[in-house]
Amino acid sequence: MNRGRPIGVLLVVLVLLAGCGGSAGGAAGGGGDSASVAETNVEAERAADADSGGDGGDAARTDGTAAAGRSIVRTGEVRLRVENYERARANLTAAVEARGGYVSDSSKRINDRDGASWTAGRVVLRVPAENFSDTMETVENEGRVLESSTSTQDVTDQMVDLQARLDNLRAERDRLRELYQRANDTEDVLAVERRLSEVQTEIERTEARLQNLQRRVAYSTITIEMTEPQPDRPAPDQWYDTPVLAAFLDSVHGVGVVLRAFVVGVAYAAPYLLVLLTPFAVVGALLYRLRRRLLGDDGE
Repeated sequence: MNRGRPIGVLLVVLVLLAGCGGSAGGAAGGGGDSASVAETNVEAERAADADSGGDGGDAARTDGTAAAGRSIVRTGEVRLRVENYERARANLTAAVEARGGYVSDSSKRINDRDGASWTAGRVVLRVPAENFSDTMETVENEGRVLESSTSTQDVTDQMVDLQARLDNLRAERDRLRELYQRANDTEDVLAVERRLSEVQTEIERTEARLQNLQRRVAYSTITIEMTEPQPDRPAPDQWYDTPVLAAFLDSVHGVGVVLRAFVVGVAYAAPYLLVLLTPFAVVGALLYRLRRRLLGDDGE
């Protein structure tokens, strides 16, 4: 009996079942989780309203307390005016490390104008999600707040879908490995190997996406733009505030500059004057000699 055809047919059926199972599993997982979480949220809100009223529930949500079972990505952005950039950066680094976080990125630039300089820069903090609000408060107390904002993104459904897809891909990989062990025909072996490689690549890609989401949920991101105040330009001195001796010396220096400029100008103009005046001098000399000759003849 030729086993090549059954294995080939079985491989096609596995691929189709994996695709359908991934879609159905993702939809079912997302729907079940959303329903249970919705019930949990309703019960939590009722309990909060019973304990402290509607305002308390709103305050809890504003404070960023995530409902049980939800995966929330939290981010914050703050613009600060600080007196000393390096000191502020050191304080923020120490504060985030004390809360189990770290500085993921930083940059700075030094501005220079009229001999005065000031520093501005950007610092990105990654802090455990449970310490997000406390860290934001610390950041805002580090200087004068010019702008501050926070945002949240619910990625629960994305994580549920990715996990369901990952489970289906791993199950398909196990079935393909079993097929590979039973395959005898070279063509079937190559087909199973090719599909197994594709599934393994998709597993690694899905794992990377899921881990990235998990890191973003576990560690919130706070981006801080800091700048030192720009130094004021010095007010120009009035001319009558200049001391008498300094004014006199400046005048003498000015006269010297004018005379020197005049001499240099004459030196530059001399060749041009020589070229322009030479024809007039020759004509004048000829006229003078002609006049002398005419006068001499009249005298005789």
